[in-house]
Amino acid sequence: MVLDSLGELAAGPWIYATVALSVLLDVFVPVLPSGVLVITAATAAAAGSGATGHVPQDVPSALALILSAATASVLGDLVAYRLAWRGGERLDRAIARSRRLTSAQERLGEALTRGGGALVVLARFAPAGRSVVSFCAGAAHRRARDFLPWSALAGLSWAAYSVALGYYGAQWLGTTWLATLVSLAALFGAGAGAGYLMRRRPT
Repeated sequence: MVLDSLGELAAGPWIYATVALSVLLDVFVPVLPSGVLVITAATAAAAGSGATGHVPQDVPSALALILSAATASVLGDLVAYRLAWRGGERLDRAIARSRRLTSAQERLGEALTRGGGALVVLARFAPAGRSVVSFCAGAAHRRARDFLPWSALAGLSWAAYSVALGYYGAQWLGTTWLATLVSLAALFGAGAGAGYLMRRRPT
């Protein structure tokens, strides 16, 4: 049964560590399926709640999933930011050779200077956007107090959105693979939309 399969995938406290590690590392390896893992665990959380509202001990908590994913997201951003800060001339030359990275660095700098970090939040949903923003912020030596609060908001927004997709998708469509696929489609759709908005020139 699908319910049993989801339970085996996301049972026990290790799911939080697995989610956190995946989210932390995907700033360096954007192809890691951290979003898939978060949604699958959230679907299992909805499945485990059952009709009685009793939640077994080995079923993940939606709130704990949000907190673990959001915390890992901020920690990953911070590590990437500090590595880029210390990257020196080699990283600066790598960014200068890429028109996309140079443009992203300029736009990020403008956004943070104006006191707005919507670009940081938007980038968290875009494919590889989190990596670009974190490394560019560090390479440009943007102040941590300008970048990290927006990173925290971005991580919390992404984590809450991903968990909500898996949890409420299972509530509305049942604990089936169809619910998981619909939730993943919504996550990838948000990523595609964020990527499109990031490519547009700011007005």
